[in-house]
Amino acid sequence: MANPSSPEAPLPVGKVSALIGGWIDRLGAVWVEGQITQLSRRPGAGVVFLTLRDPQADVSLTVTCFRSVFDQVADAVQEGSRVIVHAKPEWYAARGQLSLRASEIRLVGLGELLARLEQLKRRLAGEGLFAADRKRPLPFLPQCVGLVTGRGSAAERDVLENARRRWPAVRFEVRNVPVQGVSAVERVSEAVRELDEHPEVDVIIVARGGGSVEDLLPFSDEGLVRLVAAARTPVVSAIGHEPDQPLLDFVADLRASTPTDAAKRVVPDVGEELAKVRQLRDRARRHVLARVEREQHGLDGVRSRPVLAAPQRMLDGRGQEVDGLLERARRTLRHRLDHAQSDLGHTLARVVALSPAATLERGYAVLQRGDGTVVTDPAQAAAGEELHARVAGGGFDVTVAGGRRAD
Repeated sequence: MANPSSPEAPLPVGKVSALIGGWIDRLGAVWVEGQITQLSRRPGAGVVFLTLRDPQADVSLTVTCFRSVFDQVADAVQEGSRVIVHAKPEWYAARGQLSLRASEIRLVGLGELLARLEQLKRRLAGEGLFAADRKRPLPFLPQCVGLVTGRGSAAERDVLENARRRWPAVRFEVRNVPVQGVSAVERVSEAVRELDEHPEVDVIIVARGGGSVEDLLPFSDEGLVRLVAAARTPVVSAIGHEPDQPLLDFVADLRASTPTDAAKRVVPDVGEELAKVRQLRDRARRHVLARVEREQHGLDGVRSRPVLAAPQRMLDGRGQEVDGLLERARRTLRHRLDHAQSDLGHTLARVVALSPAATLERGYAVLQRGDGTVVTDPAQAAAGEELHARVAGGGFDVTVAGGRRAD
């Protein structure tokens, strides 16, 4: 497509479109798989227009085919069907539009769909998206439940009625979306993302009634599965009936067999909880009463002991002991005092008997010189010396008349 061009010599639009068309014409036919999102069959027209969309990406292509080609699958094909188309790219130069001219259209078989789902399941499981240890527990009593389901569907009615019957105060944030068809994956993903970001939503339920494998395909979409795996809010999958198991069941934090089962497992039953409260209250009352009775019995046993039945009796006995000890102490003290008094009298008598005064009382006298010295030997007294004689009744002066005389 290289062509000389410059600001001074630009190529006309028609020339550029023709060049693009020439390059596309050299492309060969290809087999393309996608989902039919729009189908236009005008009466009397010999060409049928389709819009083929990639379910894994937001990409669409226009497909045209002759009515004879489409009539071969017309009874089985509708909007939302997955098909495989053998087509050659075409460029409509007048409008600058690319389309595919289909020469053959085939429906994607159920067996092939199941095989692809199984392959995707193994790949996601290998990444750990289905591991049990990454699943989060549901809140015991969610204040607000997010619900993603079809508008006016039986699944919506089952979830709301059963949940409110079990716990009347529960609140819901409902997002009504298509649950099958070409826009189901996108709308369901938007609803889950919005509820996951909602600050009041505690748990999200994705609910849908039963259906064929093709009807439940949106809930096995890889993008939706990864979105649920990355969600911060616990997600409950309630898709179809018990045998139905889209990939959303494996990645969700809880898989409910039906929408009714989801309501029962997300919201507790107020009657059952009240019964549990009553049972626990009765059990606690029995335990408390048994404990009180046991302690009362022990207290009665202690109070029945003699020391507590008549506590003053112990004091009386101790008082008698104190009185006895006090009387004994008094007797002992009196005895000691009497003994000491007797010893003191004997000592006093000996002192009195041995004292100089007692000697004087017996008629003896003490002779003293003028300087107070006592004369104990006649040789100490000279004739004519004046001495002082001390007797029991007092004293008087004497004069030594003669010389020494031995008695």
